[in-house]
Amino acid sequence: MTAYSVLIPFLPRRPEQILPYAGLVQWTHAQRLWQGQSVMVEPHHGFVHAAGAGFRVPTGLGVTLMPLRHPYEAALQARSLALATGQPVIAGFGPGAPSLQQALRGAPYRKPLTAAREYLTAVRGLLAGEVVRMAGEYVTCEAQLAPFPSAPVELGLGVLRPAMARLAGEVADVAITWLTPAAYLRDTVLPALREGAAKAGRPAPRLTAIVPLALARTDRAPGEIALASNSAHLGLPHYVDMLRKSGIGITGTDPALDARALVEGRGFLSGDTGEILAQLKEYEDAGVDEVVLNVTGVANLYGPQAATEELKTLLTALA
Repeated sequence: MTAYSVLIPFLPRRPEQILPYAGLVQWTHAQRLWQGQSVMVEPHHGFVHAAGAGFRVPTGLGVTLMPLRHPYEAALQARSLALATGQPVIAGFGPGAPSLQQALRGAPYRKPLTAAREYLTAVRGLLAGEVVRMAGEYVTCEAQLAPFPSAPVELGLGVLRPAMARLAGEVADVAITWLTPAAYLRDTVLPALREGAAKAGRPAPRLTAIVPLALARTDRAPGEIALASNSAHLGLPHYVDMLRKSGIGITGTDPALDARALVEGRGFLSGDTGEILAQLKEYEDAGVDEVVLNVTGVANLYGPQAATEELKTLLTALA
C-alpha cells in the first residue's frame, strides 16, 4: 500500500518554521517529513530542532547534494539525525547540477554514475561500522564511523533517468524522484530499478515520488502555481530531457508555456479534491511505495499558512 508523506514547501529561514509540518506528520497518518537541499536552515539541523521541540518524526532528505560534504560527514550527519530523533531516516543523495559541481569541486563530475556509486558505497560502509578504504575516481576515504546503535538510516539516490535508476537498483535502499509523471515511473524508472537490482542480486529498492500539486480554485491558475513550484527545474537540461522522455513537450526556454505543459502532462497535479485523489491513485497503480505531497507552489504564491491548510485538506481526504 502506498504511503503518503509531507515535504516542507519552502526553505526555512528559522527552524521553528518547520514545526507545523512536523506536527502534520505526528498528528496525521502522514508517514514522514521530507526536506530538499536547503541553503538556509540546513535540513539535518532543522529536523533536530523539531525533535527538540517535541516532534520526533521519521525524516527524509530528498535529496542532499554530494558536492557539499564528504561521505564521512554525510554518514555522520545522517546517523546523528537518527540518534537525535530516535526515528528512521532516509538519507537521500544526488550529484546536483553540473554548475554546482563546477562551483564547489572545480569541475563537473565527468562520470556522475561513478561518483554516485562511490559516494553511496562509502556512506553505506561507514554507517555499517566498517573500515572504509576507498581510493576511487571521486571518493577517497580511509576511515571508520565508530559503531553505535541508532534508529535505522536508509540510503536514497535521486533518480530522473534510466541509468541512475539502474544504479539505484544496485546500491540504494530508496529511489527518490522529483517532478516525474506516474506513467514515466511505471514505464521507465521502475523497470530500470528492477534491472539494476537483478544485476546486483538484491531486492529492488523502494520508490519515493515527490509530487508537486495544488487544489484547483477559481482564483488560481494551475500553470502559475506549477511555475512557482518548479521554475528552477524547468530550465535544467536533465529535467528537460526527463520530461520530454515522459511525453511532456516542454521547450526548455519558455517557462510559462512549459509550466502549462507540465499541468497538462500530469507532471504537476491540479484539480478538485476528487480529481487530485484520482491522479494520486495513478502513482499507487504505477507501483510507487511513497508519495510525498509537495505544495511548494502554493507556499510561494499564497504563503505557508495556505500551504499548511492545503496539506491538511489533502491528508484528510487521503485518510
